[in-house]
Amino acid sequence: MDRLDEIFSLQKGLEGMMNLERYPKDAEGRVSALSTAIIHEAVELQRTTNWKWWKKPTPFNVEEAKEELIDIWHFVVQASLELKLTPDDILEEYKRKNEINRNRQKNGY
Repeated sequence: MDRLDEIFSLQKGLEGMMNLERYPKDAEGRVSALSTAIIHEAVELQRTTNWKWWKKPTPFNVEEAKEELIDIWHFVVQASLELKLTPDDILEEYKRKNEINRNRQKNGY
């Protein structure tokens, strides 16, 4: 099992342990809820940084930032599962989009 397969397997196991009574029943609702969770976790990650230029900076806590980033990964993997994406699908979609982004950079996007 490769690393991404293992992450997907762990996420499926976690999903099986959760109380999903309030989880949306349709795929669109679930993806919307997961998108909201990703946004909020991204804000939590941002809060670990000294983005507020008007405040006195504090030491950057790398461990806290890693934890928030992994929270984002949980929701991204769950959204992938909701969209029926496999690790192989993700690799192919990533390669496809990466090529688009490379072409954009070459062409002054």
